[in-house]
Amino acid sequence: MENKVEKKVLIASLVGSSIEWFDYFLYGTVASLVLNQAFFPSDDSAISTMLAYATFALSFFIRPLGGIIFSHIGDRIGRKKTLVLTLSFMGGATVLMGVLPTYESIGLAASILLLVLRLLQGIGLGGEWGGALLLAVEYAPKNKRGLFGSIPQMGVTIGMLLGTLSLSIMTLLAEEAFMTWGWRVPFILSALLVIFGLWIRKGIDETPSFKKSQEKGEIAKVPFLETMRKHWKEVLIAVGAKVVETAPFYIFGTFIVSYATVQLGFSKTITLNAVTIATVVTTLLIPIMGNLSDKIGRKKLYVGGTILMILYAFPYFWMLNQGTGFFLILATVLGLGVIWAPITAVLGTMFSEIFKTNVRYTGISLGYQIGAAVAGGTAPLVATALLKQFNNSYVPVALYIILASVISLIAVSAVRDRNNQDLDAEDAA
Repeated sequence: MENKVEKKVLIASLVGSSIEWFDYFLYGTVASLVLNQAFFPSDDSAISTMLAYATFALSFFIRPLGGIIFSHIGDRIGRKKTLVLTLSFMGGATVLMGVLPTYESIGLAASILLLVLRLLQGIGLGGEWGGALLLAVEYAPKNKRGLFGSIPQMGVTIGMLLGTLSLSIMTLLAEEAFMTWGWRVPFILSALLVIFGLWIRKGIDETPSFKKSQEKGEIAKVPFLETMRKHWKEVLIAVGAKVVETAPFYIFGTFIVSYATVQLGFSKTITLNAVTIATVVTTLLIPIMGNLSDKIGRKKLYVGGTILMILYAFPYFWMLNQGTGFFLILATVLGLGVIWAPITAVLGTMFSEIFKTNVRYTGISLGYQIGAAVAGGTAPLVATALLKQFNNSYVPVALYIILASVISLIAVSAVRDRNNQDLDAEDAA
């Protein structure tokens, strides 16, 4: 019976997380292909792309607010109810994007409405990640917590995979058809995925850790204030640790679409295919890395992946600039598929292990979402600006990846491994 419940929890965590990220990444991929022209037209294509990426970045800055709102509910009322709210929020905004009139139809109002819907997506995702992660981690046996915590992380890459795959199919349409209506199809069809996700989550019970906290009467009155008063150091560690997981991810997965097609002359299809192949590889590697962290520890895997990221920054761009499809795919697979996998696989579990149960939702959400806001959403925008400033030289962008990695190494230096220890042991102590 216990195994059956655990499987159901993992499916609910993975499905919901995948749908949320699918909705979120659709926007990121479409930003440089369609939205720059349809909602932010300009005589300078670089400015249009930067404006589209700016709206991509803005949603990251609203994510911490979503994290505060929904993690308050999650730490006060429960993880399960919160996850139904976040999925509904995200799904509604995404479907509306699919039917939004363009700049040509209603002028500036189109740009504003798109921005509002993107901000609603950010609020929804701000609360989703922490809930999906805790659903898995707080149900996990102590010797499998790394594996369980890696499963919702697969939702990030599965969501991205669904997004790039659906758009790869749509780019097979004639250019005019794709620009007019083809890009809208995945947004509108996401409504079916949301309904499925809500149905899956309906049958899940509250997590054991939250129930224990309720029984002991340890529910924080205002989780945000409790977190900032007693756990601000842990929040800073989580913010810093998130940097290397998020900045290179958006370079390898989002910025590459614009860089490879506009600067290097690759077709949209082969660029999206490179990202798709890399995403498949990393999706398969994430649970393997999560399982490995239960044996050797989260910190060792995380630090190893981060050091590899530093060493890979320049070779990545060198390979891209060889100008062949083979090197484009190889560079993307090594970066996004292999080197990034151990970092993201252990990140959520590592965060969960440094916060007490009564503020865990709030603590991990703040760390994750502030880190994403500072280093993730800005990454494509910063990289595009650096290219423009330095005459299309990739050197500053590579240095940017190295800087992100160094920041994270400093942040996790204070973390100690807690694999094979009881998650709530610190609470009892």
